[in-house]
Amino acid sequence: MTLLTEQDLIKIRRHLHQIPELALHEVQTHDYLLQVIESFKQYYLEIRVPEQSPTAILVLVKGKKPRRTIGYRTDIDALPVEEKTGLPFSSKHPGVMHACGHDVHMTVALGLLNYFSENQPQDNLLFFFQPAEESESGGKQAYEKGIFEDKWKPDEFYGLHDNPALLAGAIGCRMGTLFAGTTEVNIDLIGKSGHAAFPQNANDTVVAMASLIMQIQTIISRSIDPIQSGVITLGKVDAGTIRNVIAGHARIEGTIRGLTQKMILNIDHRLQDVCDGVARSFNMDVKLNLNQGGYWPVENNPDLTRSFIKYMKKQPDVNFIETEPAMTGEDFGYLLAKFPGVMFWLGVNDDSQLHSATLTPDEKSIQRGVDAIKGFLIYRMEN
Repeated sequence: MTLLTEQDLIKIRRHLHQIPELALHEVQTHDYLLQVIESFKQYYLEIRVPEQSPTAILVLVKGKKPRRTIGYRTDIDALPVEEKTGLPFSSKHPGVMHACGHDVHMTVALGLLNYFSENQPQDNLLFFFQPAEESESGGKQAYEKGIFEDKWKPDEFYGLHDNPALLAGAIGCRMGTLFAGTTEVNIDLIGKSGHAAFPQNANDTVVAMASLIMQIQTIISRSIDPIQSGVITLGKVDAGTIRNVIAGHARIEGTIRGLTQKMILNIDHRLQDVCDGVARSFNMDVKLNLNQGGYWPVENNPDLTRSFIKYMKKQPDVNFIETEPAMTGEDFGYLLAKFPGVMFWLGVNDDSQLHSATLTPDEKSIQRGVDAIKGFLIYRMEN
């Protein structure tokens, strides 16, 4: 195969869009990706499907005179969303859609891999087609299962996320954190149920829950530096069965968002303090469960990010935009805590938001993304 054209890339993207699959079930996607990759010239390529993660794909591009191994990651899973775009290449899998644009992510990665299969790079390049970004912490799983060892270990890692708010093909980035880290919060209050007419014989978890919710709201306003950003949202509460029975159990479910791992751990600690205090005040058990998994803040490496931004700003064909941090989560943050690297935005110019059933990325972004990132990787290998 020779170099993929823009129309080739669009055709690949549309095929991927039709076969979305949920985390750790990306079988068709994996097989199609492998088919495309195996159609490239194989002189410089080594393909690996790790036994411990059978829907993942690693591709090592052997450099001419490698000084380092540069990693490039793309996520491959989709979301449990019923598509409503009306596109002729809409999802063929009911209730599942590439509503976060991972079809675009994969296509850009294939475009880059195709170029370097035809044009041997100076350094080694490691392409990681990662399952389970949307759930199940695929990046963390890959790291903990030992996928990145020996020649499969990158010295630095790069990856993109599409952004409907930016013009098609624009590159967005910033120093510091690009995406917040996220932690799931589950709190169970266990008291004693009883008749509404005899509250002295029960221990009302609804009253305790109300107090706990109000106290949790003070964590951000009184325990976090106001010039930094943190969020606690309690999105679901559940208690009781009928109006005249005091609830003996209540549950709160929510989420924490923070721009640094240090901040998230500080919020975690304060949340535990508040839960312990309410437990003592109301003489009941308050059980706090926190689940962050691999969704750490995406904290870009300062030196590599500075180099990335400097390059992109100098390119006449690149529309570079310095962006604000986003409070959405991304599991690439875990890998950036293990390997220095950079995550950046690729503009796809759409009125619909990410995770929307009507997300329709502008396909002109694909070739523009390939060209901008290819140029940066060549620049990085020369420096």
